[in-house]
This record gives sequence, C-alpha cells and structure tokens, in this order.
Amino acid sequence: MLKGMFVAADPGRLRLRSALRAVLGIGLAVTVSGLVGHSLVAAITGGLAALLALFTVTDTTVRGQALTTALLPAVGFPVLALAAGLHDYPLARDLAFLAVVGGGVYVRRFGPRGHALGVFAFMTFFIAQFLHTVPGQLPELYAAVALSLLASSTVRFGLWCYERRLPVAAPPAAPGGTGLLRTTTRQAVQATVGGGAALLVGQLLSEQRWYWAVGATWWVFVNTASRGETMVRGFRRVLGTLIGIAVGFVLVVPLQGAPVPTAVLVAAGVFGIFYTAAVSYTWMMFAVTVMAGALYGLLGVLDPPLLALRLLETGVGALGAVAAVLFVLPITTHATNHAWIERALRSVRACAAESAARLSGAPDADPAPHVAELEALLGRVRLSLAPLVHPLSPMRARKARARQVLALLDDCAREARGLASVAADPEASHDARLAAACRRVEAAVEALMAGEQALEATAPPAVHTAVEPALAHLHGLERALAELAAPLRTSPRSPLLGA
Repeated sequence: MLKGMFVAADPGRLRLRSALRAVLGIGLAVTVSGLVGHSLVAAITGGLAALLALFTVTDTTVRGQALTTALLPAVGFPVLALAAGLHDYPLARDLAFLAVVGGGVYVRRFGPRGHALGVFAFMTFFIAQFLHTVPGQLPELYAAVALSLLASSTVRFGLWCYERRLPVAAPPAAPGGTGLLRTTTRQAVQATVGGGAALLVGQLLSEQRWYWAVGATWWVFVNTASRGETMVRGFRRVLGTLIGIAVGFVLVVPLQGAPVPTAVLVAAGVFGIFYTAAVSYTWMMFAVTVMAGALYGLLGVLDPPLLALRLLETGVGALGAVAAVLFVLPITTHATNHAWIERALRSVRACAAESAARLSGAPDADPAPHVAELEALLGRVRLSLAPLVHPLSPMRARKARARQVLALLDDCAREARGLASVAADPEASHDARLAAACRRVEAAVEALMAGEQALEATAPPAVHTAVEPALAHLHGLERALAELAAPLRTSPRSPLLGA
C-alpha cells in the first residue's frame, strides 16, 4: 500500500506541485500571522483556512478558483460567529452543527464551488469546537483568516499558478436525478442522521472532544456516491487514523510541543495530505492524524489518552456513516459504477475526436483538456469500484473483473496522454491514416456503450515517420477498448457493476 502511493502515476507531477505549493502557501500564511502578532489560536485558525482553500477549491478556471476563494469568508465568518456564540447552549449548538452538516452536503449539487463552500462552512464550525472559540476572539480570528487566505492566494494565483499553463479538470459531479433520487439530497439526509448518531455517542465518550466523531462522519461522506464507497472509505479512515496515532506515540508525544520540530512535522503532514489525497485515502488520513496531533502538541494538551480517544471517536463516526448509508435512503453501487465508467469512455471518445480534428489540420482542436478530464474520471471510477477490489471483498469473480476494467481504463488513459502529445506535433498533422484510426477508436467506444462487441484491433502499419508513435497509441487504445468488452458485458446474474 505504501509502495503503491509512491509509484502511482503523477502526470505533469501535479500531485508533487500541489503538495509543495500547499506547504509554501500555508507556511506563508502562518508566518504572516506571526509577524503581525496574532495569537497561536489565531495562527492555527488562519493556517487551517489556508489549507482548506488550497485543498477544496477546484474550479476548472483560475478565475473561478479566485472567486470561490474570495467567497469563503462570506460563508465561514457567519458560521464561526454562530459556533462561538452557542458554546453555552449545547442543544442549540448541536442542532446548528447538524444543520451545517446537512447543508454542506446538499450544496454539492452546485458543483466544485458548492462543494468548497460546504466543506469550509463545516470545517469552520468544527474549528470553533477544536479551539473552543468564544465571541471575544472573533475579530482576531476574522483578521487571521482573511490575512491567511490573502497570503495563500498570493502563492496560488501569483507566485506559483501552474494552472495557467496546464488543463485543469473539475472533480466530476455525482450522478444526478431529482428529489430523493438525487445523490446529494440522499447524502445530505444520510450525513445528518449519521452525524446525529455520532454526536450522541461521541458526547457519551467525551464532553470535550465529541466533535471528532461528527468530523469523521462528515469526511467519510466527502467524494462518495454509494453505500459501498462510503463503507470502504470509513474503513480506510479508521485504518489511517490508527497508523497515524501509532506514529504519534513515537514522534509527536515526545516533542511536547517544541516549536521548531513541531512546525517541521506539521509541514510534513501538509505535504502528505496533498500528495496522497488523490491516490490513497488511508495515507491521507495518516497525514491528517499526525498533523492534528502536532497541533494539539502546540496547544499543550497532547498525551496518549487523547490519541486513544481520537481513535475511538473516529471509529464511532465511521460507524455512524456506515449505519446511515445502509439504512437511510441507501444508494447502491450499480447505477453509479455504470455512470462513472460510461463517462470515462465518453472522455476517451472526446479525446480521440479532438485528436482526429487536430491531425486533420484544425488548429483550435485540443485533446489535452479531455485527457485531464479522463484522469479525474478515472479517480472516481477507482473510488466507485473500491468496494469490489477491496482485499476483504469475498466476491472473487467480480473483484477480478473490476481489476481488469481498472487496468484497461488505465491503459486507455496512458495511450490518450501519448496521443494528445503526438497530436500537438506539427509533423504528425494532416495524416489520413491517423484520422481514420481516431475514428475507429470513436466507433469502438460507441459500440461498448451500446452493448455491442467492439471490433478487434488491427496492427498499425509499419512506418518509419513521425506518425508511427501516434499510430502505436491509437492501436493501444483500440486494443484496450476491444478487451473491455469482456469484463463489461458479463452475465446479469453476476454483474461486475452491480452490488
């Protein structure tokens, strides 16, 4: 699992860039807070706000990202004031927290901006519990958040804005619907119910740290669209927390809040969160747990019983999420799996079509955005199929077919990246054989989505010109699409995509 995290594909080194930029942006935010004389609590609040802005704002354009970032305080400040004012009114506080939970999930229907604002609202309420914010601290915290967002935005949109040069794909939205058929509506209800159960049990375990359970429930629901995905995510959250706590006993507790080594550990945690988020939820949670432990060390409250309580509260929250998805408006993986795989195939087809247009001489045709979209969709396909390929899954036949589908879709993505690169080469343009091969790829995708048998791939002609690499990539696409027909079209009694 650890080896897979470090050898996972990182096209354009985007994960590495994102992680390094996050460390720089958050480090600058915290440094500026210190220079202006903010308290430790304000610096932590500002640093977490910067982290959330860099992590959750994923609009497809730089302008959209800047606008969403600018809107974060409009959502976060009122929620922070609400949370700070309700500390002495537990029932009202709890009901307000659950309302934020449900609303934060519900607004995901509005795309990346809704998702980012919903997460920021929830985490603002959570941070107020984490730091026990009181109304008298609000002016300083508002200033810290605003200053930190400005500092991190200076890095993101000024010093290191690699998105201006690279295609950026939005996180794919969950399959739609109306009313209670809409995934986000069902998940809003599930998250509220699961969060309520976690809150009640969490308060029985600890009157001071009960919010950990609610936080665990909330984050289990992020980026999931079915009960299978949610259950696997809950398991991985507990596992990552367990590993992080074990490391915390060895590394974090002995530091006793020493500023310099703790700052280094927090920076390592930030890097780990951003570097692993796209490939391993378990290791991302490990990084989150180590970072949270280091922050508690800075606040002077970290000890072994606290780490044990965090694990227990995390387990409670994960169980609350699992119970909610099993018994409250359950969403099966059948429809979502089909939807994600079909969207990935459509992205392959779009990439081939744009490449064909580019190779036919259309100067405005550009397959690169479709390659970026395909990468994002493959991440959702992996998440959707995770319940079937999980090591503990007892369904061996489905597991084998799911792994075959993932491997072949990865092949498609690799060949699509290569094709897009070659299509940008002026020497490869205006070649009729390449355009014809692109059209065959489009036809193969159409056949797959229509439930027909894809045509067998034919070997590319033996040539020794600049078009040979493109023909090789196209042949690879044809072969992968032809092989996908077998695992995707199986007996209805043992469907790969049903669960």
